[in-house]
Amino acid sequence: MTDFAHTLINWYEKNKRDLPWRNTKNPYLIWLSEVILQQTRVVQGLPYFLRFAEKYPQLKQLAQATDDEVFRLWQGLGYYSRAKNMLHTARFLEQNYEGKFPNTYQKLLKLKGVGKYTAAAIASFAFQERVAVLDGNVFRVLSRYFGIETPINTTKGQKEFEKLSQTLLPEKNADIYNQAIMEFGALQCTPQKPDCMYCPLQGTCFAFDTQKQNILPVKLAKIKVKERFFAYVLLHFQGKIAMKKRNENDIWQNLYDFHLEELSDETSLNVWADKAFGNFGLSQKASNTYKHQLTHQKIYVKFFHFEIEKEKLEYLPKNLYFFDVEEIKKIPKPILIANYLQKEFF
Repeated sequence: MTDFAHTLINWYEKNKRDLPWRNTKNPYLIWLSEVILQQTRVVQGLPYFLRFAEKYPQLKQLAQATDDEVFRLWQGLGYYSRAKNMLHTARFLEQNYEGKFPNTYQKLLKLKGVGKYTAAAIASFAFQERVAVLDGNVFRVLSRYFGIETPINTTKGQKEFEKLSQTLLPEKNADIYNQAIMEFGALQCTPQKPDCMYCPLQGTCFAFDTQKQNILPVKLAKIKVKERFFAYVLLHFQGKIAMKKRNENDIWQNLYDFHLEELSDETSLNVWADKAFGNFGLSQKASNTYKHQLTHQKIYVKFFHFEIEKEKLEYLPKNLYFFDVEEIKKIPKPILIANYLQKEFF
């Protein structure tokens, strides 16, 4: 075992967090944790993992769940395509593999929603295959320690780090090493203000020696954030509110929201209700403007309430259905919608 791997494993044994998915070799629970933790910090993802593991302790139970049940439990976690892919994979494995996960990295890669990192994590932690994991934490540790300035979000960078990470794997306890280097990046070699003073790798770390901790790893500029302007129409009728399921190829697919008018700019958003008055019924009120930040989108939203007149019901879009408050609580919604409803009605 190299000094690098040995040092990380020793550090891990003394400093690791007690996380539930580390106390099992069950590939289902490991897969569940990895799906939930994609693009999600442990502190946010842990409660979701516990809720899913309690409600669906076995793959079969998840495979038999309805879309709405799973999306409702996922609500607030974001990146809802993960939940969609998770359901697809659970049902696929149940129907084609008797509810069992493939036990090799290459076979795991063929599952929907399972990329290189997730496949490596399951193969390593559940089946002890000697394959390196490579997530954001690992990129950061390797880039800083070895002084690699190739951008991590390029094809060249991916290949360079994949080759290096695989060569660093010890012959024995590769799964523990994988856990160790990820945990080291999460707790010690953090994105901001890494704890270099008490770092066991300090003496041979390129970034510490050259004071490049804030430069490495190198990442190319992000995609420009797109601005969107949503006028949400809450149509009230006899104590119920009209909602629809989002099926278009856009954000929040398979979640429920209100009738939506997407506008061109914030000025149009602020005056929209005046132009719409009479089209939907008796105008009740308009909310303040809310800002909702997604990875590549910033959404400005106002909610407009109308009491719908009975004679206009037949002219409403066919995809709208009226729900009472208790029914609305049970259906999956974007966190923006859920928070607004909580504030106004629940």
